[in-house]
Amino acid sequence: MATNVQPDYDKPGDEGEERVKIICLGDSAVGKSKLVERFLMDGYKPQQLSTFALTLFNYKSQIDGKTVSVDFWDTAGQERFNSMHPSYYHQANACILVFDCTRKITYKNLSEWLKDLKTYRPEIPCLCAANKIDEDLNTTKKSFAFAKKHNMPFYYVSAADGTNVVRLFKDSIRAALAYKHNSTDFMDEIMKELENFELDPIPSKAKDKNSQDTEEDKKIVTIENS
Repeated sequence: MATNVQPDYDKPGDEGEERVKIICLGDSAVGKSKLVERFLMDGYKPQQLSTFALTLFNYKSQIDGKTVSVDFWDTAGQERFNSMHPSYYHQANACILVFDCTRKITYKNLSEWLKDLKTYRPEIPCLCAANKIDEDLNTTKKSFAFAKKHNMPFYYVSAADGTNVVRLFKDSIRAALAYKHNSTDFMDEIMKELENFELDPIPSKAKDKNSQDTEEDKKIVTIENS
């Protein structure tokens, strides 16, 4: 379904549910779209979009017994111009910064993406993900200082086999809700949970975790920029 009207995340959804917006940032081809697609539906094939389109992946989640409508926003290729349309940042409640652990330049460029983000949404929580660990598990032994420097939860993930993908997106939802509720300790809560965070490199386990969410309501909306 295509529309030029962007959702208002300050207002409840059609069924009165709370709404949050989570955006993904990072260089082209780091796997942002694949991570969202892996979380939402196993084996999903992305549709072709125009360069200046934004794609919304809607996800219904139960948090503390209440339904939350989450929109995950995908860049749909805009990052190739090293700058995102301001509408991408508008009303965002959390951000997932993604880099390709097999390409150093994508890691170095995280600073520029964070700088761009803070121009529009300086206070929202950020989570950092090292994607494509399935290509070289030795990368999980490396230390990436960027996340620690900026007080971000850090995740080794794989869009290919699903490793830690559910954990990443579930935590991003909790962070987005905490920020929207003006909580001052949302990051402390997430960091405490991450103290016992262990890498799960086994694809079959990751797939089982992902399959738990297949009954959730999901839909995809494309928004054309004006």
